[in-house]
Amino acid sequence: MKTTRRAFLQKSAAATVALGLPMVASSRAFGANDAIAVGVIGLGIRGAGTHIPRMEKQKGVRVVAVADPDRQRLGRTAESFAKKYGHKVDKYVDMRRLLARKDIDVVTNATQNYWHGLSTIWAFQEGKHVYCEKPLSHYIWEGRQMVNAARKFKRIAQCGTQGRSMKPIIEGIKWLHEGNLGPIQHVTAFANKPRWPIGKRDVPLVIPDTVDYDLWCGPAQKVPLYRSRLQYDCSFDWNTGGGESINQGVHEIDIARWLLKEKGLPRRAMSIGGRFNVDDAANVPNTQIACYDFASAPVFYEVHNLPTAKKWMVDQKTMSRHAPTFRGVRTGVCVECEGGYAMLSNYSGVGGQFFDKQGKLIKKFTGGEDHFENFIAAVRANDPGLLRAEILEGHLSTSIAHAGNISYRLGRLADQHEMRRQVRELPAFEPTYDRLLDHLRAHEIDLDAKSVTLGPWLEIDQQNERFKDNTKANELVHGTYRAPYVVPEIG
Repeated sequence: MKTTRRAFLQKSAAATVALGLPMVASSRAFGANDAIAVGVIGLGIRGAGTHIPRMEKQKGVRVVAVADPDRQRLGRTAESFAKKYGHKVDKYVDMRRLLARKDIDVVTNATQNYWHGLSTIWAFQEGKHVYCEKPLSHYIWEGRQMVNAARKFKRIAQCGTQGRSMKPIIEGIKWLHEGNLGPIQHVTAFANKPRWPIGKRDVPLVIPDTVDYDLWCGPAQKVPLYRSRLQYDCSFDWNTGGGESINQGVHEIDIARWLLKEKGLPRRAMSIGGRFNVDDAANVPNTQIACYDFASAPVFYEVHNLPTAKKWMVDQKTMSRHAPTFRGVRTGVCVECEGGYAMLSNYSGVGGQFFDKQGKLIKKFTGGEDHFENFIAAVRANDPGLLRAEILEGHLSTSIAHAGNISYRLGRLADQHEMRRQVRELPAFEPTYDRLLDHLRAHEIDLDAKSVTLGPWLEIDQQNERFKDNTKANELVHGTYRAPYVVPEIG
């Protein structure tokens, strides 16, 4: 039978809607020779150090403007940019002026975590396609509004979970899905990243006059800071960040969810941990485990911001040399299967490695990633279906990590026996818990005293992305904003 063009397009549109993607991303596609103008917001390590060069090196892509509320960062970035790329960029302290420019097609978002939601929605409203760093959102509800806005304004949006574009991880997950190691029993994701204390001051940090502090705070509460420095360490304060399980953990949780083919949140979540052996202004855990109980297989997550033992807490360099590992790997995902195990990681040159039950390496995939290039290819083709980490994927993986943190934040101090009783509700979680105890003993933590925070099991209403019968947990699902920087509800 002959298929008319109209019938073909109707069928394609129906398939796109079924995937939850916008039917049409924009009014036009870009030809192979059409220039794409980019604005970069947020000029820290990722914005200035990665977003700009990854955009500029692509043919037909040109960074034309940058924005940051820190005038010093702004000037430094613009000056080095002109020297390196041979043309100038326009500078904006207030990102809204950059977003309002009609000649800018794409925005790459490397603002701090708590700014991702509102700034991305603003960009969509101004007709921009967006590449947004992980974690996608500061709150679960906020992430859903970002997805809704991408659909409403028909924008192409990629989350910066670049594991989705790493060749060894793509090939490795495909190899696992083909059943080469048998059924998956459970997944352990982990981040062993020693972090030196962020400092603790008796008087508030003096904000440099080069920083527009109101803009810098944006949606977060505008409060005095008692840490040593303004930038980056905001990741370790609940007001502006979510600790390592959000800062790093979204990468590993995203890979775990992808390989399990899970398309939503887990049935329940629980977390245990604390902030040990440091006296600083941070209020997030530096040692944490979490369990995400999916129907297909449980996912366990481990965070260690401390070295292997207390004696190595000398300085950042010494701590880093003595970082914990999981089967010899610092940060990654271990997939326990019936016929062996797999190790997948963005770091340490691990890539994708596969072992039999005796621990013998039987398969290995290597290679790089092309995440920014994938985003630009989708923009050029006007096809969100080409994206490897479409905004919905970023929202789901970020929300899972938020769920673990919400359990932790609702927790109470408990001894090891109370914790053991709760962990035993899911016996496969016990080895992760045992590793936590061994780590805390090495840091001379009294486990018989109530010294560790035990979060409750939280039952999740997966369809509505909320918790069942828990008002306090649902308050943290939505979060709070500071006027006028309020994330709108998008229908």
